[in-house]
Amino acid sequence: MARMTTVRKVRRTALALAVAATVGISAAACGSDSGSSSSSSAAGELAVKTSPHAAKLAKLPAKAEGAEIVVGSPQAAHTITVYEDPRCPYCAKFETSGAVPLTDLAAAGKIKIRYTIASFLDRNLGGGGSERAANALRASVDAGRFAEYHAAVFASQPEDEATDGYTADNLLRIADKVPGLRGAAFDKAVRESTYKEWVASAEKAFEKSGVNSSPTVLIDGKRPPGNGAAILDADAFAKVLKDAGIA
Repeated sequence: MARMTTVRKVRRTALALAVAATVGISAAACGSDSGSSSSSSAAGELAVKTSPHAAKLAKLPAKAEGAEIVVGSPQAAHTITVYEDPRCPYCAKFETSGAVPLTDLAAAGKIKIRYTIASFLDRNLGGGGSERAANALRASVDAGRFAEYHAAVFASQPEDEATDGYTADNLLRIADKVPGLRGAAFDKAVRESTYKEWVASAEKAFEKSGVNSSPTVLIDGKRPPGNGAAILDADAFAKVLKDAGIA
């Protein structure tokens, strides 16, 4: 894959290079030290989209375990760990392409997916869209619609991460596209940030993990080989999974 030319400048270049050399951060990622504060702009209505795999996603179980959300069978032999921020465009690229093979694998009971939903881009770019989206995603677990809603949130992501587009109204508009999700409890949780403490704990878990960028994907606790670009392509990531004994 050609090296992407939209890599963001980081505030502390020397530190970023040292981290990349140490842990193999892909250039195709949102770094936790990227962007600049107070630069977000308000957004109107988002162009709401859903996943073409919504029917399969709707059947996947999900539950909250501490600061993580776990999708798939607890008895699955393999674990895919995903760190992502809702405002990160590379996370949206992963969810709409590279992550596609995970749906069938989870449906077949071969993997479970452990998500840590970070919100560092709010701090870096200003606004509160990542926190609001993370809160809504946590609320969708209780409604039994996390996997489908999670895919729709990333599919509907604003084109520019500096746009603070994940407002409560927009998150509820996205939820309208997920059958069975809207209801008094979910709507209240979205509008009143019911899970703000969980959102803070998820961000803290991300910071303590040492991964420093999103999306970061681990296969049974290990990083995929190479610079991580394969996770942004469905066919390439499917091969990585197959090489790891997951197919």
